[in-house]
Amino acid sequence: MDLANKLCIVTGANSGIGKETTRALANQRAYVIMVCRDEKRAEQAKRDIINDTTHTGIEIMLADLALQHDVRELANRITQRYEKVDLLVNNAGLITNEREVTIDGIEKTLAVNHLSPFLLTNLLGAHLKRASQARVINVASEVHRLGAVFFDLNDLQVHNNYAPIKAYGISKLCNIMFTHELAKRWADTTVTTYSLHPGITRTQLAEEASWLMKLFYFIGKPFMRSPKSGAQTSIYLATSDDVAEKNGKYFRNRKKRSPASIGYDDSITNKLWKKSAELTGLS
Repeated sequence: MDLANKLCIVTGANSGIGKETTRALANQRAYVIMVCRDEKRAEQAKRDIINDTTHTGIEIMLADLALQHDVRELANRITQRYEKVDLLVNNAGLITNEREVTIDGIEKTLAVNHLSPFLLTNLLGAHLKRASQARVINVASEVHRLGAVFFDLNDLQVHNNYAPIKAYGISKLCNIMFTHELAKRWADTTVTTYSLHPGITRTQLAEEASWLMKLFYFIGKPFMRSPKSGAQTSIYLATSDDVAEKNGKYFRNRKKRSPASIGYDDSITNKLWKKSAELTGLS
C-alpha cells in the first residue's frame, strides 16, 4: 500500500517501536503525526528521523494518553486540521510499578493501554472512514494469554489481587478484543484493523515499572529484539496488501496467529465494547 502523502498517526512515537514505525513511514514519504507525552524526547526523535530519512513531513502532537481530556483534545486537533486519517497505529503502552488511578478514576494500565486507543479510534472514526483505504493497528502482546486467565469484565481495573503484569496482560487482551469487535462494527466501511505481538523488544515499556521488572528488562536486554525488529509487524500491517482480507485478526512475526480463544468471543467482545464506551463517556 502506497503511503506517500497519506496522514499517519503513531502514538508513543518518540522511542522504541513507535519511533521505528515512524521512521519506516517517513521513509515511505507519509505525513506522520507523532503523538508523544515528553516534548524534549519527541523533538529529539523527530530530528533523528528527519536526519535519517531526509523527510520533513513529521509533526509532533503532545498528549498524556492516561488522561481522557488529553485524548479528546488530541482528536479535536487532528479532526480540525485534517480532512481524513489514513493510518492510526495505537502503539503507546506501559507497565506500572503499583496500582495507580488517573484523574478520570481509571486504573492507569487500562487507561493507557486500552481505553486511550478505544477512545482515540472512535473519535477519529469519521476521518478514518473518509479515507479510501484506512487501517487501525493495535499493538498488543503475547502476555494477553496471561490476561485471559484472569479476565473478568466486572473487574477490568483489577481491584482484586492487583499485580502489574496481571493488569498489563488484561489490557493487552483488551487490545485484541477491541480489534475483533471494531472489525465487526466497521465491516461495511473502508477501514480495516489488526492487532499484533511485536516480540520481546528493548523499549521503555517498563519505565514506570517496579525495580524488579526493570531488573528483568536489564538482564534480558541481550536476548530481546531491537526496536527496529520489534516494529516489523506493525510496519507490515501498515503497508502490506496481503492483509486486506484478514480484518480483525491477530499477528505475530508478520503472520496471522490464533490468540487466546476469548479474544474472538463475539459475546464478550461486544460487552467489552459497551463497558469501554461507558468508561470513556461514549455510551
